[in-house]
Amino acid sequence: MMISIVKKSSLWWGISGLAVIVSIAAMVISFTSLNAPIRPGLDFIGGTRLQIEKDCSVAGNCDNPIETSEVRDILDNLGLGNSTIQILGNQQQTLSVRTENLDVDGRTELQKALSDEIGQFDPKTTQIDTVGPTIGKELFVSGILALLVAFFGIIVYLSVRFQFDYALFAIVALFHDVFITAGVFAILGLVAQVEVNSLFLVALLTIIGFSVNDTVVIYDRIRETIANDNDESTINDIVDSAVNQTLGRSINTTVTTLLPLIGIFLFGGQTLKLFALALIIGFALGAYSSIFIASTLLAWWRNSRGDKAVAVSS
Repeated sequence: MMISIVKKSSLWWGISGLAVIVSIAAMVISFTSLNAPIRPGLDFIGGTRLQIEKDCSVAGNCDNPIETSEVRDILDNLGLGNSTIQILGNQQQTLSVRTENLDVDGRTELQKALSDEIGQFDPKTTQIDTVGPTIGKELFVSGILALLVAFFGIIVYLSVRFQFDYALFAIVALFHDVFITAGVFAILGLVAQVEVNSLFLVALLTIIGFSVNDTVVIYDRIRETIANDNDESTINDIVDSAVNQTLGRSINTTVTTLLPLIGIFLFGGQTLKLFALALIIGFALGAYSSIFIASTLLAWWRNSRGDKAVAVSS
């Protein structure tokens, strides 16, 4: 049974449009409150991150979870009121604090104050990261530049392999995937204080590669179908046929890719969890946009021109 994708184009575009609007709203709110569309992590703005975990081998030390308000009072007393606080773990016994850049004495003072007020921490679990603001800015600029180069390269490749309008709609689909993924993390930054780091940019680059690969497969099938057609089929029929022929492959590829990522998200470390989550969201969106956005936009454009021709170069 053939599924008509083009017939319900308005539905697919409406779903994507709503998701994009929500993403824009989330990033605007985030920019208003955080001066950034997505809550930036230590990699981008610089500072010191201290992560410590209570020593539960000490009797009574882990009877109560760590309270954010208690940690905030300690930081205020040390003149670090603008710091970011996260309580981690199911038992809420792990504390992550991001502050301005602290020297050795400042870090020691902070750890002592936390131990005195909250309880004894296990020194074996202590993690301290420090990134200067200059390095953070360089990482951000390099990441954005990598994204722009990737988009430009994809436009050139698809323009040569197919035609420019094919490349244009593939880029629209890629923006759709990247934008909504960023929007989800903007929401998470607002409601759960989730921060993004350089791995998030790596995830976006990976999402771009995955999404365009799926789109190219569908475009190839559209091109082959047009080349073998005797002008008896409309572009809508051709796009529907191409999508249906590649649908099983798209679903199988996406599911087998998502399964290990879900495993990493459920059982990986905190940094890997967020990296895996970004890939899960982006890969799912990539499969969706290749099938429901890139292909239907192409059909709409060809119909508006009254033309179904496509370059047959390989």
